[in-house]
Amino acid sequence: MRKMGSIQCLENLNFSGPPGQEQWIILFHGYGADAYDLRSLSEVIQTPKPVNWLFPQGVLEVPIGPGWTGRAWWPIDVVALQEAQMRGEPRDLSKENPEALPKLREKIMDAIKQLKVPWNQIILGGFSQGAMLATDIFMHAPEAPKGLIIMSGALLNKEGMKAVAPNRKGSKFFQSHGQSDTVLAHRGASQLETMLTQSGLQGSLMTFQGGHEIPMGVIAKMNAYLKTLE
Repeated sequence: MRKMGSIQCLENLNFSGPPGQEQWIILFHGYGADAYDLRSLSEVIQTPKPVNWLFPQGVLEVPIGPGWTGRAWWPIDVVALQEAQMRGEPRDLSKENPEALPKLREKIMDAIKQLKVPWNQIILGGFSQGAMLATDIFMHAPEAPKGLIIMSGALLNKEGMKAVAPNRKGSKFFQSHGQSDTVLAHRGASQLETMLTQSGLQGSLMTFQGGHEIPMGVIAKMNAYLKTLE
């Protein structure tokens, strides 16, 4: 774990070539998890060539149970989410624009700048809230990153995204979502896929039988996606 700008990050270094020529995969964890949550993916995701991994730590500490805390990227209304789940009415996040997101984006950009590698050598990705953050960073980066991995995410701030997404026309993305996800409804993933493809990005939503998770079938499809980026 090391501090990059104001963000704590967990590293997994596999590349031993000249500085500045390495490729990085940066994965953002979901609400209530931490930087270690997605670390095991670096052991099962197969990349065409050695890459370095970065797992940033959420900037907020949030309660996840009696005596237990996790990390998050921005606050969410947990009670409203739970009530919507009980009613069977999934929340539509497409109209939400987290107040903390612009400053958080600046902090993440500053942390990535510490890597001193071009954006076209960086693949961004994440799970749940982390997938939404990865998508936002991908869209607002000064140059197009190499790729985007969206696992169990959703469309956030539709109008803002529609304004910047065309700048990534031609970029390839990977997206997965469980059909029975009760945390983030499949509808939000479908909305995101539509927005991305209508903006000219290349990719499609992989729907699997399951919930808020990352099954091995998703890993296999992700491995195939990574090969297309070479």
